[in-house]
Amino acid sequence: MKRNIFVEPLAQTYIEKQEIEIVERKGIGHPDSIADGLAESVSRSLCNMYLEKYDHIFHHNTDETQIVGGQSAPKFGGGVVLEPVYILLVGRATTEVDGERLPYRSVAIKAARKYLKKHCSHLDVDADVMLDCMISKGSVDLMGVYDNKPKDFLSNDTSFGVGHAPFSETETIVLDAEQYINGRLKKSMPEVGEDVKVMAARIGNKINITVAAAMVGKEIPDSDHYKSVVQELKDKVHKQAERFTEREINVDVNTADDYKKGIYYLTVTGLSMENGDDGSVGRGNRANGLITPYRPMSMEATSGKNPVTHVGKIYNLLSNQIAQDVAKVGGGDILECHVRLLSQIGMPINNPQAASVKVKLADSVKMKDVKSDIEGVVDGWLQDTSKITNLVVKGKIGTF
Repeated sequence: MKRNIFVEPLAQTYIEKQEIEIVERKGIGHPDSIADGLAESVSRSLCNMYLEKYDHIFHHNTDETQIVGGQSAPKFGGGVVLEPVYILLVGRATTEVDGERLPYRSVAIKAARKYLKKHCSHLDVDADVMLDCMISKGSVDLMGVYDNKPKDFLSNDTSFGVGHAPFSETETIVLDAEQYINGRLKKSMPEVGEDVKVMAARIGNKINITVAAAMVGKEIPDSDHYKSVVQELKDKVHKQAERFTEREINVDVNTADDYKKGIYYLTVTGLSMENGDDGSVGRGNRANGLITPYRPMSMEATSGKNPVTHVGKIYNLLSNQIAQDVAKVGGGDILECHVRLLSQIGMPINNPQAASVKVKLADSVKMKDVKSDIEGVVDGWLQDTSKITNLVVKGKIGTF
């Protein structure tokens, strides 16, 4: 099959040479990220239910999860959740097959509870969360695009996906910082909750990193301990960031604190959703885990969409995989790669209206030297989009 693949030069200043770059990541405990995580875990559980019973993934989309923040009274040494967080699981699914009703809502609620217990270590899911599920039957015309063989699935939307690679130093630092705080650092710093946001602004050769980290009251006996935790977190994030750059680095933590007025970013659960902070699917990180206003982005919500025919999910994940592989195949010859894939509803997913790849090449490299290799990477991924589906269902690829 001859596909609509277009390879062009990237006509803009290389990202590392631009004067300013801004990068953000909302951590795993941010309300928007929790909404993304819940939507994706529910979708994955529905996929596994369908596969176990019928060896086939049926139509569903669970990408409308909403979080309504609760109320809390945090304090040093403890605190209490006054009003529970309300979480609404919304979406569409195949609710019955050959007249047999499926336990889709039970599966969804079980998946959501499991996700919260795994990723929100200080949250009492049974007492402090009201979990509601209003997932219902999907649209017949969208269900119909499943009637083909896996390699011939039809798109259920006219949409586009976007990806870029390789990450800049600033992007790498931001992604790593949040994963470091919510990963290896947890054992030595239990005072830091999961709701962490990292924002970086590179101005010239200086990278300013701002970290907002919800602190857990029961792990912090007093204000002096709080201040020491903030300083320790600042020092460790700074040291971690130095691994990825030789640029000057400055780190600030919880800059809204005002110690003289007794204002501290203190929580009961380590999550801002305990006290009025709401969340929605698609309002946070893009499919590559970052928010990057100096790069091409899609506004599409990736989490929760079905991984078989919804190009809002597949093309965003696929664009990032293609961009990464193009960067690899080019070695140091390709400094920057932008990928955009455009679908058309009802048409084959493996043959997009346009597969656009733009690359910034090293000074000594000509387009003719790399074009065929780039086209080969794109064509290879598009031949069988079920590779992306399998990665999603097995939880081996992130969506936020």
